[in-house]
Amino acid sequence: MDRKSFLKTTALTAFGGFTALSSRASAFSSSKRDLFFDISLAQWSLNRSYFGASRDLSWQEFGNLLQNSPADLIQGDMDPLYFAKHSRELFGINAIEYVNTFYFDKANNQSYLNELKNVADNEGVRSVLIMCDAEGALGDPDEAARQQAVENHYKWIEMAKFLGCHSIRVNAQSQGSYEEQSDRAADGLRRLSEYAAPENINVIVENHGGLSSNADWLTTTIAKVNLPNCGTLPDFGNFNISPDETYDRYKGTEQLMEYAKGVSAKTNDFRENGEEENMDYLRLMRIVKDAGYTGYVGIEYEGENFSEKEGIIKTKELLEKVGNELS
Repeated sequence: MDRKSFLKTTALTAFGGFTALSSRASAFSSSKRDLFFDISLAQWSLNRSYFGASRDLSWQEFGNLLQNSPADLIQGDMDPLYFAKHSRELFGINAIEYVNTFYFDKANNQSYLNELKNVADNEGVRSVLIMCDAEGALGDPDEAARQQAVENHYKWIEMAKFLGCHSIRVNAQSQGSYEEQSDRAADGLRRLSEYAAPENINVIVENHGGLSSNADWLTTTIAKVNLPNCGTLPDFGNFNISPDETYDRYKGTEQLMEYAKGVSAKTNDFRENGEEENMDYLRLMRIVKDAGYTGYVGIEYEGENFSEKEGIIKTKELLEKVGNELS
């Protein structure tokens, strides 16, 4: 049996002992009330399973390889072609958020995209968005490099449209002063959003390090773009502006929700009672609800004290618990 056939037919057994976790998730889901939001799964939650080569690397080494040669990482135990199947069968989650670095050499491969879409359609799983990294700085000080970064994202807009996604998630990287970075990032975001508008695709920015983790800066930048298809993807965990500066996550989430077209439920660790170790999820999700948001909240587990699979289940349970309290 070749590797592709093996992965397709043994996706579940490759996890070894995960059946109990999956059953636990299904049992909890069947008893929950209707929530004010829907749950999706961010593919990054399974990055170690898809990026097999990353397991023995430090986060710095992994980041360097991801930035410079992401295709070299695709050799994990799981095949990203079957992400939709993994999401539904293992976690009972029927909406997914792709990560572009798992498909760097596939974005223009129509045969592969057809199969990727067929997997999702056959599983009854909705494709929500594509998270895009390693495509250049949309706020690059050099205008030619900035334009190139914009054009590098075109293929992901086209892939998102084909799969039925509503958005691509991008970064607002730049250099210069506070104001210069805002102006440059707004320019790149505007160009990309104008390209995406006829395709009915949103361009949304995550607080993802640097000034983008400063909610004042990011909301000001989005306001400068001033296009209805350019918004934010508030991430509960990404408010570290630098090693020495952190933005208040609750204030930041409230500010970013004004432009939100998605929400990223980041988790890192859990207490014995199932609460997130460093975040008040009830408070955060109340902010989301008070903003009038009723869309997808994407699970993004990034911790190391639990396996990827158990971390996803714990995050889902926490979201459902909090959602039940607020709904």
